[in-house]
Amino acid sequence: MVRPMGWMGRKFFKLLMIPFMGKVTGIENIPKDKSFILVANHDSYMDHILLGVIFFNHLGRNLHFLAKKELFDTGLKRIFHEWLDAIPVDRQAGGKDALKLAIKSLKEGGLIVIHPEGTRSMDGKLQRAKTGFVRLALAAQVPVLPVGLVGTFEILPKWKKIPKFRKATINIGKLMHFDEYYGKENDPSVLRLLTTKAMKEIGKLTGEGYNFD
Repeated sequence: MVRPMGWMGRKFFKLLMIPFMGKVTGIENIPKDKSFILVANHDSYMDHILLGVIFFNHLGRNLHFLAKKELFDTGLKRIFHEWLDAIPVDRQAGGKDALKLAIKSLKEGGLIVIHPEGTRSMDGKLQRAKTGFVRLALAAQVPVLPVGLVGTFEILPKWKKIPKFRKATINIGKLMHFDEYYGKENDPSVLRLLTTKAMKEIGKLTGEGYNFD
C-alpha cells in the first residue's frame, strides 16, 4: 500500500529545497485536470524531491514515484522512498505488480513519476532509456509530460553523500499524447519508438540531446 505524503512532509521538503531551487520554466504546461506520467532525467536523489516540491505546490495532488525495490531494503532509504510515495519495482520479475499499481493509481486520477534511465547517471549525461513508462502510458491511456532537470548532478552526484549548495533548473516540456498507439503496449518497436521520442524531448529540455535509438 502506498501511503500519501502528509502536509508536514510536503512543508518540510519545500523548506529543505529552498537553497537548491532555481529557475522553473514551462509551469503552464502542467495539466491540472487529468492524470499523466511525468518522465525526467535522473542525475541525483535531489531529482525526486525537487519534482515533488514543484508539482505538489502547483497541483496540490500526490505523486507516486516508481523505484527499484532494492531501495526499500534498508532503513533510511526505505523511509525516504515511502515518504516520497514510491511504488517498488521488482525488475527481476519484470515489474508486473508495480505496473498494476501504477495503472490503478492513474485510473483513479493519480500522477506517476518515472525516470526512464532506471538509475542515476554516473556522468550527468543522458543514458539509454528503458521502455516501461511507454508501456504504462499506453496501458493506462494517459499522456506523458517530459521534464529536464539541469544542475542536480553538480549538487549531489551518485557517489556523494552531502549536497553542494547550488541552484538547479527545472524545464517542463509540453504534454505528449500517444493516442494513436493505444492497444500496442506489447509491441517492442512501438515502445522503443515512443521512448526515443520522449527522451529526445528531455534531451532538448536539458540542452544535451539524446543520442540513442
